[in-house]
Amino acid sequence: MIPDDFIQNLLGRVDIVDIVERHLPLRKAGANYVACCPFHQEKTPSFTVSQSKQFYHCFGCGAHGTAIGFLMAHSGASFVEAVEDLAGRMGMQVPQVAGTSGSGAAHAGPDLRETLLVAARFYKSRLKESPRAVAYLRGRGLTGEIAARFGIGYAPAGWQALAEVFPEYDAPALEAAGLVIVGDQGRRYDRFRDRIMFPILDTRGEVIGFGGRVLDQGEPKYLNSPETPIFSKGRELYGLTQARRAIREAGRILVVEGYMDVVALAQFGVAYAVATLGTSTTPVHAQKLFRQAEQIVFCFDGDAAGRKAAWRALENTLPSLVDGKNVAFLFLPEGEDPDTYVRTQGAEAFEQLLARQSLPLSDYLLQEMASRHPTVSSEGRAALLKAAEPYLAQIGAPVLAGLLRRRLIELVGLTPEDAAAMLPSLRAGPRREAPARARPRAKVSLELSVLKCLLARPELISLCDWPPTEDPAPEAQALARVVQALREHVEAGPSTAALLQWVGEGPGQNVLERALGLIQEEELAPEAVEVEMRSSVARYKELDEEAAVAALLKGRSLASLSPAEQERVRSSLARPGAGGGAA
Repeated sequence: MIPDDFIQNLLGRVDIVDIVERHLPLRKAGANYVACCPFHQEKTPSFTVSQSKQFYHCFGCGAHGTAIGFLMAHSGASFVEAVEDLAGRMGMQVPQVAGTSGSGAAHAGPDLRETLLVAARFYKSRLKESPRAVAYLRGRGLTGEIAARFGIGYAPAGWQALAEVFPEYDAPALEAAGLVIVGDQGRRYDRFRDRIMFPILDTRGEVIGFGGRVLDQGEPKYLNSPETPIFSKGRELYGLTQARRAIREAGRILVVEGYMDVVALAQFGVAYAVATLGTSTTPVHAQKLFRQAEQIVFCFDGDAAGRKAAWRALENTLPSLVDGKNVAFLFLPEGEDPDTYVRTQGAEAFEQLLARQSLPLSDYLLQEMASRHPTVSSEGRAALLKAAEPYLAQIGAPVLAGLLRRRLIELVGLTPEDAAAMLPSLRAGPRREAPARARPRAKVSLELSVLKCLLARPELISLCDWPPTEDPAPEAQALARVVQALREHVEAGPSTAALLQWVGEGPGQNVLERALGLIQEEELAPEAVEVEMRSSVARYKELDEEAAVAALLKGRSLASLSPAEQERVRSSLARPGAGGGAA
């Protein structure tokens, strides 16, 4: 792994404006620079670059990041490639990545990424030593080149094969990384045995988990790493790191169901495919996909399971829809999946199928709803309108929502006036958004205010002395991620760019994007940021104290409390703005 302090030093020396200007023209606008976003189609510039904070942010699609992130997103570079590119421009030598040599004994420490990297290299080295595993991959039409590109490996059949590279086989990191299982009597054994191994990479191109496929018969057919501190199936997409450049060139991203689908498609030249990890498409997946391309095509088998997965993908995509983005669904012929189809029919036939038979989301939604509620009777038409109402309410794209309302009304044979009288959701036309500068500013919560201040001035973390939150709300989760990252690197004196690099993607991502947007919009002076931070933190503590006092009084009278508790209650109620008074 590349040390964090080197990344911070590199980002401190790089000028993101110079890096971005190599790829698109920037225009000075106040304290920032602006351009039309390279990650989605637009006519009015909403892509901003902050030279003082060294990050970019798009008000249109939410894309954001550092100079490293920009090279990864724009050029399709891996994390290491982007770091090496920037370091070369700065005349800096990238430190040796830990784990590139040696037996691996020194890497069985607490760092999960380092542990997973050693395991990935072990599995990859064992592939070439297993004629049976190599024959299996060749039988699926894969070459050594494509296997190397995806880092495909093989987990030997032994119960403790990993002990070869992890002499400290009882190290806690092996279990924490999901590589080892501890049995009922404390006996440890490898989770993955006699399986083709597919490393799962994060947005930095680092190994965070694995998918393992059996070679012969056996259950489960695919086995994924368990949830760990750095791996969550509902957040990650297999093959995204390898597909970035192809996604940009194609202008679309293809979402399939399996590892072999992604690899086989790439083998035959359809390199813009990614896969969910044995789980349904989640809202987080949808948000991540919309940041990658203008068009998303979900490709599923044509059987009942495939159609169920497609409907789930539609449901979780609706809230993230943006006008101008296109979502479509492709159902393959019965008995086919992307892997088998591209191997038997070829890439050209697959691309033609994609072009001819992909259903736009609007068509798929209405067709599926009409099949469930046939319009041959009044009862069926009424049921269709009622069933469609919650889906229309979820759609985040106002123009598309309006057009769908109109089509639904026509489908059931009503006039707009009759439909509006029957269902409130059909009364309103498409919501029209005013230009960004003309919108009234939404109320900023305390969490968002603190988050914004920390992103603008990371050194203000010294003012945050409350314990980690367990609040599941997105704003609380986004703030918790930033606070945790800063506390872990408190001695480094991090910059905004370094903080963004450490935080990456995770819970509350939309809130993080909004906070970055507020920084770009407000352009507050450093002194003003500190004033807002102190005020927000003080109010934060007041609310915590009010909650604690309310808990003291719950079901009890003031007289029943101890003298110290009574004084605490009176002090809380005496504060300006506190409700009620002491009895």
